This record gives sequence, structure tokens and C-alpha cells, in this order.
Amino acid sequence: MRDHHASSPDPAEQTGIERKRPESPAARACIRVLLPLPLPEPLNYLAPEGASLPEPGSFVRVPLGQRSLVGVVWEEAGKELPVERLRPAFEALPVPKLRSELRRFVERVAAYTMAPAGSVLRMTMSVADALKPPRPRRLCALTPAGLAALGESVPGKILTQARRRVLEELRDGSPLPPAELARLAGCTTGVVRDLLSGGFVEERFVAAEPPRPASPDWLRAGAGLSSDQAAAARRLVGAVEAGGFGVTVLDGVTGSGKTETYFAALAAALAARRQVLVLLPEIALGAQWLERFRERFGVLPAQWHSEITQAERRDAWRAIAGGQARVVVGARSALFLPFPELGLIIVDEEHDPSYKQEDGVCYQARDMAVLRASLAGVPIILASATPSLETVVNIARGRYQRVGLPRRHAGAELPSVRLVDLRRERIERGRFLAWPLVEELAATFEAGEQALLFLNRRGYAPLTLCRACGHRFQCPSCTAWLVEHRFIGLLVCHHCGHTEAVPSCCPECLTAGALVPCGPGVERLLEEVTERFPAARAALMVSDLLTGPRAAAELARAMTERRCDVLIGTQIVAKGHHFPMLTLVGVVDADLGLAGGDLRAAERTYQLLQQVGGRAGREDHKGRVLIQTCMPDQPVMKALAAGDRDRFLEAETLARRQAGLPPFGRLAAVIVSAADAKTCDLTARALSRVAPQLPGVTVLGPAPAPLAVLRGRHRRRFLVKAGRDVRLQAVLRDWLPRIRLAGSARIQVDIDPYSFL
Repeated sequence: MRDHHASSPDPAEQTGIERKRPESPAARACIRVLLPLPLPEPLNYLAPEGASLPEPGSFVRVPLGQRSLVGVVWEEAGKELPVERLRPAFEALPVPKLRSELRRFVERVAAYTMAPAGSVLRMTMSVADALKPPRPRRLCALTPAGLAALGESVPGKILTQARRRVLEELRDGSPLPPAELARLAGCTTGVVRDLLSGGFVEERFVAAEPPRPASPDWLRAGAGLSSDQAAAARRLVGAVEAGGFGVTVLDGVTGSGKTETYFAALAAALAARRQVLVLLPEIALGAQWLERFRERFGVLPAQWHSEITQAERRDAWRAIAGGQARVVVGARSALFLPFPELGLIIVDEEHDPSYKQEDGVCYQARDMAVLRASLAGVPIILASATPSLETVVNIARGRYQRVGLPRRHAGAELPSVRLVDLRRERIERGRFLAWPLVEELAATFEAGEQALLFLNRRGYAPLTLCRACGHRFQCPSCTAWLVEHRFIGLLVCHHCGHTEAVPSCCPECLTAGALVPCGPGVERLLEEVTERFPAARAALMVSDLLTGPRAAAELARAMTERRCDVLIGTQIVAKGHHFPMLTLVGVVDADLGLAGGDLRAAERTYQLLQQVGGRAGREDHKGRVLIQTCMPDQPVMKALAAGDRDRFLEAETLARRQAGLPPFGRLAAVIVSAADAKTCDLTARALSRVAPQLPGVTVLGPAPAPLAVLRGRHRRRFLVKAGRDVRLQAVLRDWLPRIRLAGSARIQVDIDPYSFL
């Protein structure tokens, strides 16, 4: 890539050919700066004039075209370049340097995902305000004139009661911000401004002290541990105290108390004066986890997720970089935060597909967390009741250590599981609950207990059509059907976010009253439950209706306090919730996740249904799980009914090994997209003509993606399959640059794809 900071383009420089030039007498040291832009490598700049050479990891402000950007000094240059060839950096910023471990992490993530290094760096610099010096605080203080005014009248000045109260507040206390001063004096800020202009009050600016997060108290006694938990905790604590990199898998059945167990390791890391990162798949829904942390350590941890405000993100980033935030709990993006004293990483629910980033830089946060732990030389704990097949295989290969929790905490029993064969159970037209599940719901409500109904479909119905002409509502920007959300009166595309109002008549044939919903969504299921059990208090738990952590916490509190009898939700109901009186779980359509060509469909279905079923009977009352399915003989369903996880994993392992699929082979998705179908097809065909012909490498495609149009862009997919011994990224780096992209064409690479849409 051409160095944009050179005074003029130089083809010889682009190709790495050295061109002889007369050395300038004013030549001085240069630095390499990586910018948070989609650039593959750092750019050359002169060191800031009149300042010492910034060390690697320093944040510097540099020019780029007409802009001023902040980047990171990536390496010291090994040679000096003439001043006229480069532009000087403006300044080095007074913020903590990016540690060598994190810079290597950025490089390794970029190399593995085939993303530009600058795009990965952007994730570590996601809060621009955090790199700016804190704004000084503006305070108001009493002047001698103001003090005199309090003691005697001033000629030509009228000291009103409101003004007197303001002056008295400043006389009796320390300087205050204008808004706070007005509040204490019981007046408007206009009164304060009048006193400022009159010379009775003066402004002072003092350096702002950033809020310092409270430190967790690791000496506080935790909950009593069972013998299984205590034994597991000793091994986890031992790994932390020994130091160094190592992966431990905390494999415990649902309700076995994994969280309290790894809290012991977290406390050990705090005792060693180290920082801890905890990753959760849905941090905005981790209300119960946060409350458990507060009970154990006395304070809440620092949080990092999309629901916190920009000011909170700024303060959290600074506190983490400065070492004040000792424990950080966050979503996958928290993995790129600048910890100076990282001592432990915990990945809770490590199997969860939410850890896979699908847009921009495509990465698997669980795997990248292991990479970061290895580069930092710290232990990492992967916790799950249903570990991913990749993790299970790594245990078998001796790369990871396993610590098991085979029993539920406090003597609670695992729930019984019953399959409801929908081929034999008749369901009324327009209804979706089979009679066995209806009977169990009635018995549960009569006993004063709670139930959970799971259906992994948001909205009211997945498809709306006109029964007069057959018109189906499709997204104008995607090849996807619009989903009716009856509670908000909208048709929504779950892929691009397009919304439109539900019309009163068919837009195709103009027939009124002819629109009908097809299939169930959670809203339609709520409608059925309300009709069948009008006395039952029902609530929905779906991401569309939970506006943030507070809403999720309130819903969880309603369940815990038994203000809700039945909870109906999508996959977010499976993520770690603990409701003592929830004894019945009903899975309405267990076969839904098995549709399509996803290689992980069986594994993900098993994990999801096992996790959902694990919400039942977690305390004194025995739990029951009813699974409605049309495929009771499918291996996933048999394993769930028998409670035989090991048999399922053995069968899944054999199938993947025979097919050469991950973790026994390697996959990469190459997605060609363009604004029009012709450009997309031409680009895909050109790429196909130069596809690699190598032993151990198979290129499938191009083929239209299942979502052939997404957000207005046409899409074609290649799937590259290779053996584990193949350097897949090297193959792709050799192949993809062989064609020149024209017009709107783009190529995206997804190493180890999870989604095949």
C-alpha cells in the first residue's frame, strides 16, 4: 500500500524497490504509526518536532490528508528518512501506552481473520473521547466583592434574596459547579450568571478527577460451596496462583453452581493484584450474574457492552487502561480493551454462538480469548454445561484441562425430559401447544409454580400473506420475509432492520381483511397462552422488547418474586437465569434449529435445548421438560430424552471427522457482494476461474447465498474446505488478489464461519 504521508506517489516505494535519493541534511528519525482505519500496515511519519522519539505503543496524533487522526506507534523505524518525504506527527498523547502483548494480539487477530490490522486496532480504540484529556471542571468561587456584598449593601447593586443565597452557599462551602450551586441555592443558573457578570462570583477551572471505580473486596466470604464445587475451586485457584498460560474447562451440569466456583479463581486473581476479564454472551441480560457478583464482592464490576452510554464507555476505558478497574464484565468486544495488569480471563457459556462476530472483523471471541491469554501468559477458564465440540476435542487432545461439576448444587435433581411426538399428537387449527404440554401447564399453575415456554422465533408470525392473491411481504433490501410484530404494529426484517406498518389491505390486490399470519412467533404463543389460561400472568422475554439491562433485570425480578406465572421467550431465556419456582419448561418447536445446511445445526440445537431445559427445577421442586418435535428419532432428540450428552458428542465427533469438518478440518467462507447482480456474478465467475487447485483444498461455489440480497447488496458465496495441515489463510492471500475488483464489488472473508446465510 502506498504511504499516504509521502509528499508524492512513488511506484518504486510501493513495490519495495529502493530508489536512490540525495539525503537531506535535516533528516531525522521516523516512526511507524498504525491508524484505526482499514489499512493493512502502519504508515511512516516523522517523529514530533522538538520532542523525544515516542516509544512503541504510544498514542500519537498525526495528519492524514486534511484530517487529524490518532494512531499507535507500532514499531521504531530502523532508518532515517528525509524530512521532505514524510509529514511529521503532531504530538504524543499523555495516555497509557498500548502494551506489547495487546499490539501482538492485534497483529495475530488480523492475520488469522484476514482483516486489515487497522480495523482490528479500531476495536481497541473504540472510544475516541477516552484519548482526550478530561475537560477541566468549571467552578464558581466567591470574590472579595461578593463577600463585601454579604456584609453591606453595595451602591448601585440590588442584592436579591436569590443572589444572597448563592453568595451564602459559596461563603459557607467550597467552590461549586454552576448547576450544583443553583440547585443548592434554590434558584436558576441565570442568577449565578448575573453574579458572575457583576464580579461577585468568579470562575475557576480545575483539573477533572475521573471517577475511580470501587474495588471488589476479595476477602468477603462467598456462598457455601458443595464438595464438588470446593474441589473444582481448588483446581481453578491453583491455576491462577501458579500463573502462566493454561486453559481450564469448567464443565458442569445446569444448576451445578459454576459461577460461584469460578468466583473463587476470580478472588485469587484479585488477591494477586491482577485484573480480571469476564466475557458473557449477553451482558445486557446478565442482571442475575451482576447481582451475584455484588453479593460476593460488595460492588458491581466495570461493564462493557452496547447498552452503556458513551460517557460510561469513556470512563470505563480510562479506568481499565489506568488499572483502576480491577474486574471487567463484558460482551465479546471487551476482549480488545487495554488491560495493563491482566491476570485471568473467564469465558462463561463458552459454547454460545453469540461469541461469533459476523460483521466487520469476523472473529470467534472464545478462540481469540484463548489467544489473548496465551500472549499475556495468563490462565483462562471456559465455563459451560454444554461445551462446544471444539472444546471437547481440545480436552481429548490434552490441550485443555477439564474440571467437572457432575451434580446440581444443594441436592437439586436434573429435570426429567419427555418428547411429545407431533406426528401423533393432534393440535387444534390455529394452536401450537400439544395437549400433553397444555395439561402440564395447568398442573404447574395449580401448584403455584412457574413455567417457561421456548420458541426461537421473534414476533407474531414469521410470514404474512394475502389469502386472496397469495402476496407475501418481503423486505425490499433483502431476500427475506418480513416478520409481523403485532405488539408494535410493524412488519420487520430481522436481517437489515427495515420496518413498515402493517397495512389494512393487501398492497397487491387491495383486498381488505385478507392478510393472514403463517406459523407461530412468541407473540402468537403468548396470545394462545392468554386465551387458554386467562388467570395466568404471562410475560415475553425477547430482545425486541428488552430495551436494556434495567428492563431485563426487572423481568428477572418479576419471575423471582413470583409476579409472573409463565415466561415465553426466544434463546435469551436459556442464558444463565435462575428462577427458584420455575418447574416446567416447554419447547414448542424443537426442530426449528435443525433446518438448513449449518454444519453445527445438531450441536447448537442440542446445546440450546439442554440449556433451556436446565432452567427447570433448580432448587427444591422437581423439574420437567416437554419437547414438542416431529423428529423424535433424530439423534439430538434421543440424546436429550436420555440425558446422554456423551453419546451425542461421540456421534457428532464421528460425523464431523468423516466429513473433514471443523474441528477436524478447516473452512472459510468467501462472500462476493455488489450493488447489482451483474457485477456480483461477473466478479464471482472471475474469482472462480483463478480458484486454487491444490491438494487438500476444495473450493465449492460460487452459489447464490441463501440471503442472496442483504441490505441492498447482491451476494454470492464460495466455501473453501481444507485439511488441518493446510495454511488456509496463505491459500486465500494468494488467491483473492488475483482479480481486480470493479465498481461496487467487495469480498469478505469469514474464517471458521458459523452462519451460512
